[in-house]
Amino acid sequence: MASRANLTKAETEKALGALVQTITGALQAGGRLALPGLGIFSVSERPERTGRNPQTGEPLKIAASKAVKFKPGKAMKEAVR
Repeated sequence: MASRANLTKAETEKALGALVQTITGALQAGGRLALPGLGIFSVSERPERTGRNPQTGEPLKIAASKAVKFKPGKAMKEAVR
């Protein structure tokens, strides 16, 4: 990444860190961030559910949670074909 952008490794780490912080902040605030040419990051809510302990087979409750989802954009999908 550093060589493609003609940046030093330190500058690249700073830029990448800023991007990750921006994405994280947007997901925490609104739950969705679209980056043209790349795709869409969003937050998905998973409801509480019942699972099974694989060792004993006993049912157990799995707490509700949030997960980050990524949907690649059209340009990304076509580049990978």
